[in-house]
Amino acid sequence: MLLPDIDPAIGAASPKRDIFAIENRKAWDKSTEARCNFEFRPKITPRAGLWFLSLWQKSLMGRTLSEIKSDPAEIPHFAEAVSDFLVKMLGPSLSSGNWCICTSPKRRHKERNFATLICIDIHERLKIPFYEDVAFCHSRQRINAVFSLNMLPEEPNIIVFDDFVTTGSTLKGMHQLLLPYNKTLLFIAGINNKL
Repeated sequence: MLLPDIDPAIGAASPKRDIFAIENRKAWDKSTEARCNFEFRPKITPRAGLWFLSLWQKSLMGRTLSEIKSDPAEIPHFAEAVSDFLVKMLGPSLSSGNWCICTSPKRRHKERNFATLICIDIHERLKIPFYEDVAFCHSRQRINAVFSLNMLPEEPNIIVFDDFVTTGSTLKGMHQLLLPYNKTLLFIAGINNKL
């Protein structure tokens, strides 16, 4: 909250001062978790040297990302929205047998990976192949993670799906990994986790 300073000698307001240091804390305070209100706002975004499509944007109000990931009802919600989006974007070519979908490598949630569960649902809705472990990650870190190829999909067109994208480094890692194989790559995110 920004309040004007009142100079008692003059009785006039001076420039606003950030008495609670809200602006200074924004860069380092992680106590307020990111949220999404699921207002459909498709967007093409450049991040980490690569372009990706997202359906929703981070918002000030709404459910926290932790709540979203832990709610099984969100899996079909994401899958339906992403599937409809892909059908509208790619049209009949999507059912040509030339497309598949994969996720970025699992790092933290290997048993119940949210992006994997969404992709399984998308696979069932669109009848396109889903490759669960195209790449492996050799570290748990998000930035500058090292990926290695586990299997290369035979389809010429690969949709790389990620549930949330913040820095874009995961998608960039997948791009660098798959680029030498002359595949057409389409990067889709559920939530763009930056305002």
